[in-house]
Amino acid sequence: MSEVPGLDTVATAHATPDTPQPYAELGMAKDEYERVREILGRRPTAAELAIYSVMWSEHCSYKSSKVHLRQFGEKAPESDALLVGMGENAGVVDVGEGNAVTFKIESHNHPSYVEPHQGAATGVGGIVRDILTMGARPVAVMDALRFGPADADDTKRVLPGVVSGISFYGNCLGLPNIGGEIGFGPGYIGNPLVNALCVGVMKHEDIKLAQAPGPGNKVVLFGSTTGPDGIGGASVLASATFDDESHAKRPSVQVGDPFMEKLLIECSLELYAEDMVVGIQDLGAAGVSCATTELAAGGTGGMRIQLDRVPLRDHRLTPEEILMSESQERMMAIVEPAKMDAFLAVCDKWGILATEIGEVTDVTPEEAERGGRLVMTWHGETVVDMPPRTASDEGPVYERPYARPDSQDALQSDDAAALPRPKDDTELREQLLRVLGAPGVGDPTWVTGQYDSYVRGDTVVSTPHDSGMIRIADDSDRGVALATDGNGRFTRLDPYTGTRLAYAEAYRNVAATGARPLAVTNCLNFGSPEDPGVMWQFAEATCGLADACKQLGTPVTGGNVSFYNQTGDVAINPTPVIGVLGVIDDVNARLRSGFDADGAHVFLLGETRPEFGGSAWADVVHEHLGGLPPEVDLAAEAALGEVLATAAERGLATAAHDLSDGGLGVALSESALRGGQGIRVEVSEDVFTELFSESAARAIVSVRPGQAEAFTALAAEHGVPLRRIGTVGGDALVVEHPGGAVEVGLDDLRSSYEAALPALMDGV
Repeated sequence: MSEVPGLDTVATAHATPDTPQPYAELGMAKDEYERVREILGRRPTAAELAIYSVMWSEHCSYKSSKVHLRQFGEKAPESDALLVGMGENAGVVDVGEGNAVTFKIESHNHPSYVEPHQGAATGVGGIVRDILTMGARPVAVMDALRFGPADADDTKRVLPGVVSGISFYGNCLGLPNIGGEIGFGPGYIGNPLVNALCVGVMKHEDIKLAQAPGPGNKVVLFGSTTGPDGIGGASVLASATFDDESHAKRPSVQVGDPFMEKLLIECSLELYAEDMVVGIQDLGAAGVSCATTELAAGGTGGMRIQLDRVPLRDHRLTPEEILMSESQERMMAIVEPAKMDAFLAVCDKWGILATEIGEVTDVTPEEAERGGRLVMTWHGETVVDMPPRTASDEGPVYERPYARPDSQDALQSDDAAALPRPKDDTELREQLLRVLGAPGVGDPTWVTGQYDSYVRGDTVVSTPHDSGMIRIADDSDRGVALATDGNGRFTRLDPYTGTRLAYAEAYRNVAATGARPLAVTNCLNFGSPEDPGVMWQFAEATCGLADACKQLGTPVTGGNVSFYNQTGDVAINPTPVIGVLGVIDDVNARLRSGFDADGAHVFLLGETRPEFGGSAWADVVHEHLGGLPPEVDLAAEAALGEVLATAAERGLATAAHDLSDGGLGVALSESALRGGQGIRVEVSEDVFTELFSESAARAIVSVRPGQAEAFTALAAEHGVPLRRIGTVGGDALVVEHPGGAVEVGLDDLRSSYEAALPALMDGV
């Protein structure tokens, strides 16, 4: 028995096989608990139960989504650019000139509802450490946000806290926030979505992996001390249905310290530069449990840890609490013994606490066959003796039942095309201004103005333009562009098509800045996987994204699944957020979305069809959701993207803007406002469809005077339909049609576009 009073050791577990254990309270099903007993040949200790409960949680193990996520690998397109794919902390792609970029998006949804500021702040901190762990310098962040109706009391509580958390953490780190998106809808009122993306830059040879090779190498924990904040936080919060009753039982949300993280970044980069690290893992969800099991599983399979050597903020913490703590700003490194002194000296230079807590061990062939051997002690007593791969790689995999909901047919048959249309030009004008000023369509500056978008000096394009763009090195003009997009209305109407539309929009947004799309990350936000209707949505969405990426040659490099985004039995609209990264050879050729060149020709590229299902017009004017989303033609998206990128390279265009939420009317209004110039266009007799249709694979382009013929030839070369619809100039948006004209002065456009969020958040 244990010599430490009350300690649950391996010896105790052998001696007391029938001791009741709180596996259900930790989120484990009975059959999962029984499987742990089978793996160990005994009941788990309290510390082992803590490890398995967090590592087998939905958030960490992807147990309900793995069977569908596999197709991202099975259908992956051939890509010479992909250096590190799925399975690591983030994907890595080659961007030329010996440089590589790593990027990833993840969710921090439930923590951001419980404590908006800290939930969002630590979401940023966690994704930044994922990028740092790959060996890269983090250089920019983005965010994709969804809230309940903008005028709801809950939104007024959550939104300001989320925005302050993102701005506080990112601004303190000195990372520019270069873009993203914000949306509103009734389904998110108790389930906000806070998806954070980070991108980092490195040389090819700088790539680091989560592995623990070399028996005798030391395991070093460095960064902040470990406290009770966030014990089981992200892993538990994101792994069960979220309702009022369970909310009271949630553990505290993690607390972030961006100043410590900034030091941790610089310290880690110096350690990498001096070749002092052979394996590295950040401590995010599941904390020490995740770092030790994943590093051990990625190396020899053996590791011995002295938990009592973990530096604590609260010395009352038990071994299982230490293992489950998700205290922020911590990293775990594998270091050769001969380099330990130098490693500790670098940490001391940066004021970073570093502690050797164990070492890598060899394993016997029998132990290797069982999944390795991870041993943890507490003041000399063994509290963990388990195969690490069974926690990190061999967790439960569920083939959840899924079925198309009976309500889907009725939803799709409720065609938005049958909704009352504006009767005359006066109503057209009024509805255009309503859509333009709606939260989620209108000016996001109330949010984005709280972020620093140009710190570091490498930002080339930022919000509110179609995608963010940064220069990747001081001695190069090469850059990368990033965009995130998702439309829960489209995906609710048709998950397969809606997800492809989200991908297509992000692809198009990247191309609209002059970059060529290269790779994809994703954050898949859905309701409970235990609901067959939700799992049908998820299965359709993942299939749609995998098929789209295969067709256009952009591999999925990694991402995140966020389930249980629902209150009781009411789920959010399925909201896959797709991030696309592209490369541009010369950032000086980039395009912005403001039409500021007086006299420039305005071209509309792509085909416009009467497609209004899930549109901003149907949502804003009629509060309607029904019908089918727009059709997807990925070959047309690829052709459009090539025209936009080539037009930028050849200097044919002065600006470009994709058509998405709100259609042509909103796109023209935004380009006019951002460029400070009026635009006069002529459209067909069906002016309503021209203004409000959300057909995909479309963009407007401002073409330099004298270049219209060359631009027309370029579009013809790639088979992209186009019309020259007008010119830039004046002080109003004028849309002429055979029956009349719709005219709105720039001041009126600006008043509608900029008013909504400031008015709603006034005094908050």
